[in-house]
Amino acid sequence: MIREELTRNAVHQLIRGQQLGVLSTAGEKGPYASLVAFSISDDDRRLFFVTPRTTRKFANITADARVALLVNNSINRPEDFHQAAAVTAVGRALTIVPPELESVRDHYLAKHPYLKEFAYSPSCAFVAIRVERYILVERFQNVTEYRIEDELDSTH
Repeated sequence: MIREELTRNAVHQLIRGQQLGVLSTAGEKGPYASLVAFSISDDDRRLFFVTPRTTRKFANITADARVALLVNNSINRPEDFHQAAAVTAVGRALTIVPPELESVRDHYLAKHPYLKEFAYSPSCAFVAIRVERYILVERFQNVTEYRIEDELDSTH
């Protein structure tokens, strides 16, 4: 239980400290990765990003909602092999619609105020990733995981 709490705290700190992540989707042409600016819900159960509806990532999500978002704190230096950490959030993506859209947009813009025009563009969609599990990799080889479902089960 202590290790799980440490993992949860490390995931929480790392994700909240970063602006960008690499979104992985799958489509007809195979795997696809793209850089996205994201925000996270207060309870760490959902991640949000904005994308034009004409992108390959949006088409892939529409066809197959299974996604992964990789977030890391590396700085592209040799010390990363001993100090950097990465979190992969695995889950399902869904498009946010009114009435929830406004609160999600406000939450997103609190982290990314410079993306206001993009976030309000009628050609863009807000997407939420409902996280099923987080996988934490520290010091290049220590891997731990926790499932959101397990956390939900322990609170009921």
